[in-house]
Amino acid sequence: MPSDAVATKGVSFDLKEHVAYAIGSVVSKTLLKKDTGNITLFSFDKGQGLSEHTSPYDAVVNVLDGEAEITIGGRMQTVKAGQMLIMPANVSHALLAQVQFKMLLIMIRGN
Repeated sequence: MPSDAVATKGVSFDLKEHVAYAIGSVVSKTLLKKDTGNITLFSFDKGQGLSEHTSPYDAVVNVLDGEAEITIGGRMQTVKAGQMLIMPANVSHALLAQVQFKMLLIMIRGN
């Protein structure tokens, strides 16, 4: 499936190939959006990131490619392709790509 195609329910596709890198940019593609949460695919060029923020959702980060520093509640950790972590709702977090980086973000609204 080309990287600019939209995900079709019931049809398999390669997550890493579904979003392309863009020089000096962050690219996001919403794959599914519901009141209870979202599934979004991201690519970050080296040095790009997300500034510190909070969210009312628990968030599962599935690292598809590359490496990034993710800070949760003031604690920084490096995550790499093949790893996954859960960011708790309402706790500040930030991300900085150390190299080109792709992730699948699954956000689930709590009670």
